[in-house]
Amino acid sequence: MSEHEKAPAGIDPTTPSVARMYDYYLGGKDNFAADRAAAEQIIKLLPNARHVARENRAFLGRAVRHLAGLGIDQFIDIGAGLPTRENVHQVAQARAPRSRVVYVDNDPIVLVHARALLADNPQTTVVEGDLRDPKAITEHPAVLAAIDFDRPFAVILCAIMHFVEDDEEAASIVAHLRSTLPPGGALVLSHGFRGHQAGPNIARAEAVYARTSRPLKIRDRETIEQYFSGLDLVEPGLVHVGSWRPEHDLLEDESAAGGLGGVGLVPRRHAFR
Repeated sequence: MSEHEKAPAGIDPTTPSVARMYDYYLGGKDNFAADRAAAEQIIKLLPNARHVARENRAFLGRAVRHLAGLGIDQFIDIGAGLPTRENVHQVAQARAPRSRVVYVDNDPIVLVHARALLADNPQTTVVEGDLRDPKAITEHPAVLAAIDFDRPFAVILCAIMHFVEDDEEAASIVAHLRSTLPPGGALVLSHGFRGHQAGPNIARAEAVYARTSRPLKIRDRETIEQYFSGLDLVEPGLVHVGSWRPEHDLLEDESAAGGLGGVGLVPRRHAFR
């Protein structure tokens, strides 16, 4: 977006949006000056921020491709963000053309762009919803119309849970979403990782995000692992997003700060519900 472009009604372009900042990290143009300025602050504090964002996006694509190969053809992408290349429906439908995808977000610009992009795709649905009220998402009429909860489906929480500051609330959100998964269902999750020797720049980065649309909470490996409680982690487990089944050789320092990602499957022998 041009700095002189008028923001849509109801949008405050002076408050950085985490969705538009992520778009900037990915090299997109759906962002305002305030978003770019905040993102550049993060890049100065965490020089690998762009790399982590792009590897996170690539991880999402590989995870969806893997699950589609297992026969999963239903996906709920919560905190979907602005459309970019290799969106979930494109990846899934390339492997399984009948795949159904629900995108959930509460950012007005995300909803406008997603609905415009998907207007001609009847197997995709865009729903306004807030991660902090997961029950409202799973009981939303449009979600229930699109997703058969009795068949395996995947819930996607990529680079979104770190925008829930309270640890207990975050754990409760993921627990509810896990509880809706039938046998063979899947959780795809990535999350900001503090690293084993988190320096002061992590706290400074969190302070930058505190002035945006959503505060940021970077967590440790043990906390992130708990989100997969009761699930069978797909190999190679919970690793840096770039290390999850990479399509090219990539050496990542697994102890360094960045983003951890994993895919968990509900065992066929039991369900959470």
